[in-house]
Amino acid sequence: MTLANGIRQLSIPGPSVLPEAVLTAMHQPSPNIYGGDLVDLANSLYPDLARVARTAGDAIIYIGNGHAAWEACLCNTLSRGDHVLALLTGRFTLGWMDVADNFDLNFDTIDFGNRGPLDPEQVADALRQDSKHKIKAILVVQTDTASSVRNDIKALRQAIDRVGHPALLMVDCIASLACEPFEMDDWGVDVTVAACQKGLMTPAGLAFNFIGKRAWEAYKRADLKTGYWDWDRRVNGKIFYQKFCGTPPSHHLFGLRKALDMLLEEGIEAVWQRHTVLASAVWAAVDRWQTDGSISCNIIDPSHRSTAVTAIRTGDNNATNLRAWCEQEAGVTLGVGLALDGVLDTQPENLFRIGHMGHLNVPMIMGTLGAVDAAMKALGYSHGDGALEAAARALSNS
Repeated sequence: MTLANGIRQLSIPGPSVLPEAVLTAMHQPSPNIYGGDLVDLANSLYPDLARVARTAGDAIIYIGNGHAAWEACLCNTLSRGDHVLALLTGRFTLGWMDVADNFDLNFDTIDFGNRGPLDPEQVADALRQDSKHKIKAILVVQTDTASSVRNDIKALRQAIDRVGHPALLMVDCIASLACEPFEMDDWGVDVTVAACQKGLMTPAGLAFNFIGKRAWEAYKRADLKTGYWDWDRRVNGKIFYQKFCGTPPSHHLFGLRKALDMLLEEGIEAVWQRHTVLASAVWAAVDRWQTDGSISCNIIDPSHRSTAVTAIRTGDNNATNLRAWCEQEAGVTLGVGLALDGVLDTQPENLFRIGHMGHLNVPMIMGTLGAVDAAMKALGYSHGDGALEAAARALSNS
């Protein structure tokens, strides 16, 4: 006997749940890729992507995942031998560095651990020491899905400006775009990288760069540019075919168009608020679980937690068994724990993640929390009671 029949709930931090409307929009024959409706639809995406990222800058669409977005922004702004400062608050800035292994770049890092955000003043101190301005770019993630921290990008920009350092500020919003508040232009972000499979509610396969004015100036000096990643070809190509350096990802574009329509109809501020409310329900449940046992949120201070994903520590309890019970017995798939030596001080088997991003509502989040609560009881894990009541109260108070 299993209780897992019915519609399965995907509660991982991306790819996120796909709206039926997005899937329906994609379910159509292949179009003419040289003119007509597809060209008009694709051209309509760029200004609306920029609206979501809150920028007047250029948006670029690549066929690729988040790693593609990372590589593209580095290729178009940097040169061999350049120095880059990478800010570590989990796992994914390290991943960004990894894609540059063959670029002959010099990386300095500041590791802020895995239980809280970066310290802007510590970054400012490092930049003060760089009196010759060797550092050309600063890499940071807004939300690191391994630790589930949310970094304060506005405060980071202000710290950089106080020092007067000219390094480009590059921000990974792969997990946070259309989930967390983000103001590219107002916060002084030079390059934003993102992907379609999380807050943008589209099947994985599209990557984005958003380009500010200072980044375009750096582009003129960069010597890592390649034909495929080249920003200028993508933005200023004379024919539609050049915007994708070949055949466009037509059906992904159909899905993205519908997803953007849904987000803009809801209103991006309302989207941010919805994510905040649903995240508060998860945190309220964890607060109750941790009253009797070792269950706890990885990020200690709620003001620094992502509203897109929550990493949860299970202490001595095995998170792998808990995830297996939820998937096999309840039909709920939770996110695996991610760990890396020197970054996360707990092991993957003692960590799981709940993704609360994208196309999500109250029954979906309450169902996920109910499955986790049932799994703890079934497996005999020590935990406090009243988690679902606390989550419901958090939702009702919103």
